[in-house]
Amino acid sequence: MLPLTRVLAVAGLALSVPLAAQSPVDSALAGYIAGIRAIDNHAHPLLPTLPGAPADTDYDALPLGAIPPFPLPRGLSADDPQWIPAWRALYDYGFADMDAAHVKTLLDAKARLARAQGVHAAEWALDQMGTEVMLANRVAMGPGLAPPRFRWVPFVDPLMYPLNTAAEAAGTPDTRSLYPRESRLLRRYLRDIGVPALPATLDAYLARVLVPTLERAKREGAVAVKFEVAYLRPLDFGDPPAAAARAVYARYVRGGTPTHAEYRTLEDYLFRTIAREAGRLGLPVHIHCTDLAGGFYRIAGSTPLQLEGVLNDSTLRGTRFVLLHGGWPFVHQTLALLTKPNVYADISMMSAYLSAHTLADVLREWLEEMPDRVLYGSDAFAEHNEDPVGWADVGWVASLKARRALGIALTAMMRDHDITRERAQEIAVMVMRGNAVALYGLGGGIAGNR
Repeated sequence: MLPLTRVLAVAGLALSVPLAAQSPVDSALAGYIAGIRAIDNHAHPLLPTLPGAPADTDYDALPLGAIPPFPLPRGLSADDPQWIPAWRALYDYGFADMDAAHVKTLLDAKARLARAQGVHAAEWALDQMGTEVMLANRVAMGPGLAPPRFRWVPFVDPLMYPLNTAAEAAGTPDTRSLYPRESRLLRRYLRDIGVPALPATLDAYLARVLVPTLERAKREGAVAVKFEVAYLRPLDFGDPPAAAARAVYARYVRGGTPTHAEYRTLEDYLFRTIAREAGRLGLPVHIHCTDLAGGFYRIAGSTPLQLEGVLNDSTLRGTRFVLLHGGWPFVHQTLALLTKPNVYADISMMSAYLSAHTLADVLREWLEEMPDRVLYGSDAFAEHNEDPVGWADVGWVASLKARRALGIALTAMMRDHDITRERAQEIAVMVMRGNAVALYGLGGGIAGNR
């Protein structure tokens, strides 16, 4: 197997041949970027496959497999040829196609590797990606996903849905299965903190459920919290008075189903409360923000500017927000929001399915204005370790592509005399790890390089 640093350096040198209408990558800069051990801001790693262990069902609160099938971008399709180089590098795959018999040898190789690595399989995968630390967006962690290499980002959407969600769930074929998952997860959270039933008042719910759940996550190692709420509703959160939210909660906590307008009042109030409490605890708030999350997903409702009212809330300026997936394809909206003092964006998922050149165009625009707010991320995910395209494969491709894109963008900036080579190297480290170290306070807990 070729080390990723070697693969990246070779890839960077190959890109030094000019392509039509594209900037080449400076070979020395490509080598420098290849040597940066990354901090991956967003991924869904699976627990290693261990003898007798149950299937891992905690990798996502709202998995895409739970909703009706919908078309995926070409770069995320299981038959995309970009996976073949990953299989060669990770599992010594000896073929240039995806013939069923050849893929069977791949699955056998993955099984052998899982047995050989055991509980260390996920750490092995990080080493192949050139990743030092991965932020794991999961319901819960477990064996093989431990600090300092893996850091926990739990889901907080269920805290917005303490009441009956039947009317909300009826909206689309997607939401019919997703809202019940939120309700089940909230019941799990209640068990975890030893609360047998929902309190009678909203103030008691905040004091006995919402705040203790966030504090428990912090105690158990969470470095941020995650909202997937765009799967369920638009991101245009209002700012209702507390009295209105209290009235809705009191009216339905012991039964009945709120109207859509009533639930929106409660959701909006709870969203801001969760974000405010996360800020108090020093936990950045991650928000799913892109066009991809199901065949009935409301794309207009997930555009970054929907969040401007929240980001302008003076009581939330102590909370740092991260726009996951960079708001793709609405990346100019994201750039506008990066001018706010508590907003960041990562390139997760974009790094997996966009071309390096398309991603480089996005990066150059962002890095020209706000290089200290841009984070590397992979969105490495899979539903089973036995899948032909596993989370480690997605992470490997994303790392390779992100480093290529960063090299293209920074080379163009160097050759346009916008930055020096030294500044290009500095920005590369910022994007791949330095900004995350500062945002999550990781300085004392990781080995570090550069």
